[in-house]
Amino acid sequence: MSALEVNIDNFNSLVLDESHHRLVVLDISAEWCGPCNVLDPIINSVALEYDEKEFLLAKIEAEDENMKIAGRYGVRGFPTVIAFINGEEVDRFHSAQTPDFVRNFIDINLSKS
Repeated sequence: MSALEVNIDNFNSLVLDESHHRLVVLDISAEWCGPCNVLDPIINSVALEYDEKEFLLAKIEAEDENMKIAGRYGVRGFPTVIAFINGEEVDRFHSAQTPDFVRNFIDINLSKS
């Protein structure tokens, strides 16, 4: 599964609306952010282990207008990864993490959906 790039214009339909059908994991990152660049290949690799029907990995670059999404969810640092179910945030983590941590995060939130 490859990540779906989202922005302020399609956030509601691609993240919030889609989370009524399956878990959506949103990675909010910035190109200049070192921990973001560490997490990116990890979260992409782990996502490949799952069926697209189980969850959607979405990514948003925190710049320009997209910063409004980060502000809406009180993001204080990058990367921040937020799990959405039924249009609501149900879990989050910050900073670069190990593949096992990311896998566990997804599994826990899949069990909630």
